[in-house]
Amino acid sequence: MVIDPSTLSTTAVVDSGPRQPEWRRALQASLPVGIGLVPLGIALGVLVVQQGFNPWWAMVFTSLIYAGSLEFIAVGMVAAMTPLPYIALTALLVNFRHVFYALSFPLDRVKGRLARFYSMFALTDEAYAMTVTGDRKSMSGRVIVYSQLYLHAYWIGGAMLGATAAQWIPENIVGLDFALTALFVVLSIEAIRAQRGFAVPSMAVMCALIARLVDPGHMLPIAMGAFVSLLVIRYFLARRKVRTDA
Repeated sequence: MVIDPSTLSTTAVVDSGPRQPEWRRALQASLPVGIGLVPLGIALGVLVVQQGFNPWWAMVFTSLIYAGSLEFIAVGMVAAMTPLPYIALTALLVNFRHVFYALSFPLDRVKGRLARFYSMFALTDEAYAMTVTGDRKSMSGRVIVYSQLYLHAYWIGGAMLGATAAQWIPENIVGLDFALTALFVVLSIEAIRAQRGFAVPSMAVMCALIARLVDPGHMLPIAMGAFVSLLVIRYFLARRKVRTDA
């Protein structure tokens, strides 16, 4: 029997080999971010011990709070016996930006109540940035949750390492806290590359500079409020343009 090559379909699927397991893809995606979280966790662990807490409190803080900058504030507030209402109000003000994260975070891909609850709990700045700037097609629900689990593990591990080694780390050491700033610089660069444009980053920088001039003490809420307002205006203008062109 002779087969004419011209009759064969040109849309045949080419086998590209076995696909990587979701846990491994999540590990590869979270590793660069995790490298930045470990030294920051070490700094938190050192701070916990220097405030007079037992080293195992580092694991308690990082496991139950898991809010980055808020944890550094919470350690000092707990050490000073600050009333719970003040701690709750501080947590609301510091992490209010997470309300905006929920608008574009793909939580609908996460299946199961327990997985969704943990994904909401572990929605940190790093997890959000990694999810929205990465390849959305490969970000299944399991990859998202696995990535958040890995980031949480890096954070807890770094804090435990810092708490354990606090007796050998000098109190006046500087530079560890810059790990968070450096991490967000890298994430911002990746976000700009993914956007392929400078309109949104320019808007963010402009809002930050104006907020700095208006009220340096309340720069973050003013800048984020102005930035979200500009994004909403930009969305409606783009929507009107599409309707007009149609």
